[in-house]
Amino acid sequence: MPYPVVHVLFFLFCVGIVAVYAITGPLYRRELSFSDARKLLLLAFVGGACTLFPDIMVVYNIIINNTMEHCSIGSIPTHSLLFSFTAILFGGLVGYAAFREFSKAVYMAIFAESAFLTHLLLDDIAEGGCEYLYPLYSSPISVFSMMDTGFAAAGSLFHYLMVSIVSVFCVFVVILMALFALDKFGFEFGYRKEK
Repeated sequence: MPYPVVHVLFFLFCVGIVAVYAITGPLYRRELSFSDARKLLLLAFVGGACTLFPDIMVVYNIIINNTMEHCSIGSIPTHSLLFSFTAILFGGLVGYAAFREFSKAVYMAIFAESAFLTHLLLDDIAEGGCEYLYPLYSSPISVFSMMDTGFAAAGSLFHYLMVSIVSVFCVFVVILMALFALDKFGFEFGYRKEK
């Protein structure tokens, strides 16, 4: 399992770099204001915190139980979509407190959820699965199970292609969620016609 710093860096470099790219032009043209920089720092804080939420129980277990166990709160696995609602709630509350607008709170919650999901995807790659569908299905599932499997081991071309598409699609959806939320905060990509 990757260390917490790896989760934060993975999120910041894979998702947060989009925000950095989006502000490069305005920064170069000296159009960036203090509130824009504050907004970027708030997004980095929410993303960094929410990418660590699945491992939050390690703090409690180190202090109370003197163990590094961190994958569940009682019977609820923290590496699941059910527990990801904590990131949605946290992002929504921070977004509403910062902007006092319901729509901005929703976009901050989406951004927080994308950060949480990057943690699950990184653990899935490293460990070979997470309990995504708890309580519907309590065994670990890996969306990357076939990424390092050759074509012959997959059994059929269709099976190999479907697993590959699903794996890449999961990463695509998480990045798209972050891009959608960043767009609503003013960090957008734009096409400029060549002169």
